[in-house]
Amino acid sequence: MRIMKAAVKSKDCWGCGYCAATCPEVFKIDDKDGKAHVHAFPTEANAQLAKDVSEACPAKVIDVWED
Repeated sequence: MRIMKAAVKSKDCWGCGYCAATCPEVFKIDDKDGKAHVHAFPTEANAQLAKDVSEACPAKVIDVWED
């Protein structure tokens, strides 16, 4: 079984919301700072989508990897 992890460099996030809109199971926009955060690690069901979001992030602040 693959264990996937994700991280967002929130201090550099633009807060565009693309990640949360595309993969809400993993990413959310924090109400307090308006920036993206990981709220759950990717599962087998959404790992590819989380990777796609990472590659498409306009601020390039999302990392998704297999641990």
